[in-house]
Amino acid sequence: MTLTELKYIVAVAREKHFGRAADACYVSQPTLSVAIKKLEEELDVKIFERSAGEVSVTPLGESIVRQAQSVLEQAAEIKEIAKRGKDPLSGVLTLGVIYTIGPYLLPELVRNSIKMTPQMPLMLQENFTVKLLEMLRTGEIDCAILAEPFPDTGLAMAPLYDEPFMAAVPNTHPLAQQESVTTTELKNETMLLLGAGHCFRDHVLEVCPEFARYASNAEGIRRTFEGSSLETIKHMVAAGMGVTLVPRLSVPNEALVTQRRRSSDDPHIRYLPIRGDDGNTPPSRRVVLVWRRSFTRYEAIAALRNAVYACDLPGVSLLT
Repeated sequence: MTLTELKYIVAVAREKHFGRAADACYVSQPTLSVAIKKLEEELDVKIFERSAGEVSVTPLGESIVRQAQSVLEQAAEIKEIAKRGKDPLSGVLTLGVIYTIGPYLLPELVRNSIKMTPQMPLMLQENFTVKLLEMLRTGEIDCAILAEPFPDTGLAMAPLYDEPFMAAVPNTHPLAQQESVTTTELKNETMLLLGAGHCFRDHVLEVCPEFARYASNAEGIRRTFEGSSLETIKHMVAAGMGVTLVPRLSVPNEALVTQRRRSSDDPHIRYLPIRGDDGNTPPSRRVVLVWRRSFTRYEAIAALRNAVYACDLPGVSLLT
């Protein structure tokens, strides 16, 4: 058994395809296939089920792949130990971020990281929460910035900040004349939602559960619009098609400044703080940094958190 063979089975389990796994490992498909067959013969078990155009991992193979991933990480850690002896922060850190955080946090986070730890370049990956959790499990990324809640996968976690939601309404909407809005006042509005797969959609439905029913009847199809991004939905709001909830960091600071002036050059969208109904806490989300417990570059995690804390994050509550 070799580390190379373990690398191959982890790649096939990830890609679910021998050809793509071979490309990812920079070898020919026959080379990869022969190595995996040799390992299966040595262990006298079947790791993969092979069928036309499809590869799946057997139940026993799942356990073997998980252990192989752990062995590869421990082998890589030998190099990291040597590298950290020279500089604890040297080397690339691969960071995953969900779509509703990335555009608003990453630009300044990357600048801070370059300034504070130039020897630790960030390699970035934007994706859905479920996909980033899978990439963490398979070692494709080192850590991720997510919003709670998400499935408990035994990851190490550090809170970063609590971020309130704001309501975005067309500037011509009656609610735009108010200084704030409650969730009760939003219940009768046409709510524009992100599509399935976005955790922020689930956050909105927690605030206004009534909107969940739209997905299962004809009226809902007429009354809701599922956008692919927050920025797309904002344009729909500006066009007067409905209202939505957005995280505070996605609100342009100049829009809030213009609102305070309340002059004739008001923007097309009015952003309103949300008051909690009946004294309840206004809706918000907790943003956290997560990583595998087997990932031992603690200094890199601490440096990344410090780079986040150095960002200008208006309206959020930092959690140190």
